[in-house]
Amino acid sequence: MSLKKRFGLGILLLIAVALAYLLLLPVSIAPAAWTPLPAPALTGQYAQNTRLSTIQKLPLGDGHKPEDVALDAEGKIYAGFEDGRIMVLQPDGTQPHVFANTHGRPLGLIFDRAGNLIVADAIKGLLSVNKAGEVTVLADEADGVKFGCLNDLDVGADGTIYFTEASNKFPMSQFTSDLLEHQPNGRLLALDPQSRRPRTLLRNIHFANGVAVSPDQTFVLVAETGEYRIRRVWLKEPKMGQNDIFIDNLPGFPDGISSNGRDRFWVALVTPRQVAFDRMLPHPFMRKMVARLPKFMQPAPKRYSFVLGLDPQGRVVENLQNGSPDCFAEIANVVEHNGTLYFGSIGEDTIGRFPLK
Repeated sequence: MSLKKRFGLGILLLIAVALAYLLLLPVSIAPAAWTPLPAPALTGQYAQNTRLSTIQKLPLGDGHKPEDVALDAEGKIYAGFEDGRIMVLQPDGTQPHVFANTHGRPLGLIFDRAGNLIVADAIKGLLSVNKAGEVTVLADEADGVKFGCLNDLDVGADGTIYFTEASNKFPMSQFTSDLLEHQPNGRLLALDPQSRRPRTLLRNIHFANGVAVSPDQTFVLVAETGEYRIRRVWLKEPKMGQNDIFIDNLPGFPDGISSNGRDRFWVALVTPRQVAFDRMLPHPFMRKMVARLPKFMQPAPKRYSFVLGLDPQGRVVENLQNGSPDCFAEIANVVEHNGTLYFGSIGEDTIGRFPLK
């Protein structure tokens, strides 16, 4: 056999092996078909702009991916690294140092009225960290089942902690798998301050993410990242226990949500919608093939800054963006404090700060 024929057979064999790998290798996802609405154009209320080009980046030290931000009564700034450390900065953004270590993955952060930092930890569960940095586990299971992956949280006026389990199947390190599967693996939960037992408020959420209680305490919002929307769960009569859609067909993947306590919900869109990803969603077999690809070849967030402000009726009243190469990318949470926005991110090693005008 000639060298040319051997080379040709070798190429065919490699192609056959690659096809068998893409078509037959077992995968952990069981994709469900879903056809999303066409993504809204970045025009009108979503018009592209560069308002976030002036974000100030506050160094935290040698850690990575400070997903959420919380500020205490003194204005000190807190953020959690992917290695378990929770860092604290002075109100002017200086002197970063370790406040506590959960030895897990701290995601959602918020202070309760007693000054404890409540943490949704993707590995350890729902935690409370006192002023001395001592960590206490509030809950690590609900309905007799260990939490899969806690994500975000908020605290109601009565002390109830509302929090999300993004997925009961995949850890946060495999969040792409959950989005590729597009199954309702998430839920919204609540921890009552008296009973100290978690209860499920809403099941069957496609990647449950950000949480925010309304200023009047009548409802709680939860981001359904996998379906590009935000749900509203009613906490008071006459609709108590019911849920509906607060805003649908967002132009990006909704991540964290927060309330400024008055008239604004801030929503972080961690990355804009991707045409290629949307086109895969109606085709489960195609998504299985993508799941077999090396991680660096799978869909990944785009470097882009995108934040929306919503009024209490779910209308867009603020549109903050920046698509420059040096933007503060992959904003995962937004917190308003004394006329300034603070940003957490899964694409940066710093906290972002942006004065509102």
